[in-house]
Amino acid sequence: YAKDGNIVCHFQPAQKFKTRYATLGFSDKANLDEGTMWPNAFALTKLTADDEARIGALVKKAAS
Repeated sequence: YAKDGNIVCHFQPAQKFKTRYATLGFSDKANLDEGTMWPNAFALTKLTADDEARIGALVKKAAS
């Protein structure tokens, strides 16, 4: 996802990169700051409905 020409988040599929899990990552342009430390990537082994909701909320916050 990009906002104003800047990458905000990206998805790296496990199958394409032959890894154990997929990765959802956020750039420094993402608005996810929480104090002095916060995650900028998440590992996904499968996608559940709860995961989809959490990802949607994270992307919305990151792009705000």
